[in-house]
Amino acid sequence: MKYTYTEKKDTRSGFGAGLAELADTNPNVVALCADLIGSLKMEKFIEKAPERFFQTGIAEANMIGLAAGLTINGKIPFAGTFANFATSRVYDQIRQSVAYSGKNVKIAASHAGVTLGEDGATHQVLEDIGMMKMLPGMTVINPCDYNQTKAATLAAAAHEGPVYLRFGRPVVPVFIPEDMPFEIGKGILLQEGTDVTIVATGHLVWESLLAADELEKEGISVEIINIHTIKPLDEEIILKSVEKTGKIVTAEEHNYLGGLGESVAGVLARRRPTPQEFVAVHDTFGESGTPAELMKKYQIDAEAVVKAVKKIIERTK
Repeated sequence: MKYTYTEKKDTRSGFGAGLAELADTNPNVVALCADLIGSLKMEKFIEKAPERFFQTGIAEANMIGLAAGLTINGKIPFAGTFANFATSRVYDQIRQSVAYSGKNVKIAASHAGVTLGEDGATHQVLEDIGMMKMLPGMTVINPCDYNQTKAATLAAAAHEGPVYLRFGRPVVPVFIPEDMPFEIGKGILLQEGTDVTIVATGHLVWESLLAADELEKEGISVEIINIHTIKPLDEEIILKSVEKTGKIVTAEEHNYLGGLGESVAGVLARRRPTPQEFVAVHDTFGESGTPAELMKKYQIDAEAVVKAVKKIIERTK
């Protein structure tokens, strides 16, 4: 495997590190939080710029309204809470006060997906990507590790317009080089291959790399694309790859309805029809358990990626 790791960190800490750097480099950046400072790793930002931090308490709708108002005088607000509360609880406020109004708000959504773990279904959101990508003008970013999440946070601050930045709770391998360029809307070709294309996002990028390593032992050559930006989607990198491989597997920690897989399927249907398999949660809520247990149960781990690749090869013989 070309990508290895020496440590594991949670992606939410990557967000915290990026936000802390912005405290030093961008005086217009402000932060808001719905009573989850520790969970979103905002402590260092508060230490550096306490006058630019707003604790709203458990009042997410109010937090989004405040964030939208702060943009009027040129501030760049990062509004942080769990992904479930950052979307389902305040969708109306995001639609009306942020997306419809085109406000420069950055929604920092932590603890996304089933890897939130033991807190269970009420806190595990699996439909947020679909909800947010349907909002006109909303950019949707789902980075894969600590380094990429830090880079995504810096890029979100520099981007003009609303951003939904999705990240997670568990510690995962740090494998993206710290100096790898991050450009909103541009996928990254991590590994070249000839037999199957895997397009992955978030925690499933590392799982796809593990799967590719196993598949290589069986003589199956896999191309892997890291799609950190789900909207706008990098259509060209996907189309170029499937032109070579002729088949594709999408992998995500999200409901297959409304997620990355559906976005990719839409591109293929319009521009180059291609056989596709989905590695995603299939129209169900999560439950309490460890991240590894839940990824296995809902078939979104490396083993599931291997099975999907073999299935698409069998389908297209």
